[in-house]
Amino acid sequence: MCSLVFLCAKKVVSDHSSIRKALDFIPKELFPVLFKAAFVDKKTLVLHDLVHRWPFSVLSFQKLLQNTGGPDFQEKPSKLCVQTVVLGVIAYLNESLKLGDQQHNARRQQLRLLDMTGLQDGGTDPEAVSLWSQTVALAKACIEVSKRQREEAKRAWKRRKGMGNALVPAPALKDQMYVEVRMDLFVNSTSSGVLREALQVSTSSPLRLKCRDFRAEELPIRSTVELLELLDSGSVRQVDLRFNNLGLSGLNMLLPYMAKFKGLLSLKLPYNNIDVRRLSAEMDKGLQSFATELGRLSSLKELNLGSSRLSGRLRQLLSCLHNPLESLELEFCYLLPSDISYLSESIHASSLKKLDLSGNNLSDLVQQPFKRLLSQVSSTLIYLDIMECKLTDAHLGAILPSLCLCKKLRYLGLYWNPVSCQGLKTLLLHTIALVDLQLVIYPCPVDCYDDSLPRHPSLSHNRHGILMHEKLAQLTGDLHLMLAEAQRTDMIWTTDLYKDKALEYLNL
Repeated sequence: MCSLVFLCAKKVVSDHSSIRKALDFIPKELFPVLFKAAFVDKKTLVLHDLVHRWPFSVLSFQKLLQNTGGPDFQEKPSKLCVQTVVLGVIAYLNESLKLGDQQHNARRQQLRLLDMTGLQDGGTDPEAVSLWSQTVALAKACIEVSKRQREEAKRAWKRRKGMGNALVPAPALKDQMYVEVRMDLFVNSTSSGVLREALQVSTSSPLRLKCRDFRAEELPIRSTVELLELLDSGSVRQVDLRFNNLGLSGLNMLLPYMAKFKGLLSLKLPYNNIDVRRLSAEMDKGLQSFATELGRLSSLKELNLGSSRLSGRLRQLLSCLHNPLESLELEFCYLLPSDISYLSESIHASSLKKLDLSGNNLSDLVQQPFKRLLSQVSSTLIYLDIMECKLTDAHLGAILPSLCLCKKLRYLGLYWNPVSCQGLKTLLLHTIALVDLQLVIYPCPVDCYDDSLPRHPSLSHNRHGILMHEKLAQLTGDLHLMLAEAQRTDMIWTTDLYKDKALEYLNL
C-alpha cells in the first residue's frame, strides 16, 4: 500500500513546469521520495531535473527504489528512466566543466557516487534495461565525458595563455570534480572494445566506472585478461565467466589475475569445458594448478563449476580452499559417491547456505552419503536445488527426515524428478513445518502424463508422454488447498522454473 507522502509526491511530479520552478525551494529531505515517484511514474523530465540538482553525495538506485509503495526494486526497471538518470549526471558534469573558476567554487559539488548495482537484468524486454546495454551506454558516456574534459582543458589553457598566464596550472578543484559510477558489468566479444577503452580513461575521467560484479560471456582469453587487469582491485566482489569454452588451460591462465581482488566473494565458471574423467599426466598437473589458484582466493565464499565433468575429483579441487564456502553450485558435474562423501565430511558442509546438485544422479546415494550431507548442512542451508536427479517417491521418502532438519531452508528445487502426485502431497505435508520455506519448484508428476496416446507436435509432452493438463490442474488445486488448510499460504508451490531468479547467494 502506498504511503500518504508517496501519493503526494506522485501528484507533485505530475506537473513538470511547476516542480522545475520550485526545485530551488524544496527541502533536500524530499528529493528521495520525489525521485521514487518520478521513477515509478516514468516522469523523465522531472527525473532529469532532480538528478541534475541532487543535494546528496550518493544516489543509490537500490536504496531509493526499495519500499517505494510502487513497483518493487526486484522488478525490471524502466530503460527510459535509467537512461534519464545517467543523462542527468552527464549533464551536471558537462555543465560543471564549462563553469568558470569562481562559479565552480560558488557551486560546490554534491553528487559523488551514482550506485547502479543490483538492477535486475531486463534481458530482451524492450521496456526494461538490460545489463549488457547499460554497460555499453555507460562505457560510451565515460569516453565522451573524458573527451569533453580534455577539450575544456585545452580551451582553458588557451584563455590563460591569452591573458599571459600560460604557465599557471588549472585549479586543482576542477581536476578533482568527478562522479564515481558503481555498477555491475556484462560484456561479450561485441562490447569488449568499448568497455576496455572506457576503463582505460576511467581513472582520470569525470565519470569513473567502478565494477562490483563482472560477467563475461563468449569472450576470448586475451580480451578477458585485458579487462580483468583494468578492473579496480578493491571493488570487485564477483567474477562470472560462462560459455567461454576456456578449459583447464584457459582457466589456469585467468585465475592468477583474480588474486588481486581481495574482496572477491563469488567465482562462477560454468560451461567452460572442464572434463577430468580421462586425465593425462599433464592435465592432472593442470587440475592441481587450478586447485592451487583457487586456494589463493582468500575471501571466496561462492563457487560455481556447473556443467564441468568433475567425477571423483571434488576433494582435489576444494581441499585447497582454506576457508569454508557458503555457496556451491555443481549442477550436471557427473558426481560420484566419493564426491558426495567428501563434501559431507569437508569444512564446507557446516557452512553451506546454497547447494546446487541438480543434474547429478543421486538416486543411488539417498541412503548414504546424500542423507549424511543433508544432515551436515542442516544448520545453515537456505537454498537446495536437486532438479533432475532421478529421485522417485521412495527416494524422497528416504531423505525426508534429513531434509526436515534444514530449519532455515527457503528454497527447494525438485523439477524434472520422476515423482507422483501422492509423492508431492507427502512432501508438502512434511515440509509445512519448515516455517522459513517460501518456494518449492516441483515437477509435473509422472502420473500426470499419458504415454498411451499418440503424440502430436502441438501437445505438451516429454520423456513420460503427453501432459494431461486437467490432472495437473487438479493437483495444483489440491496442493493450494493443503497449504491453505495448514495456514501456509505464504509458501509458494509452482512448476515455474524462473521463480528463483532473485535467490542468488549474494542476495540471501
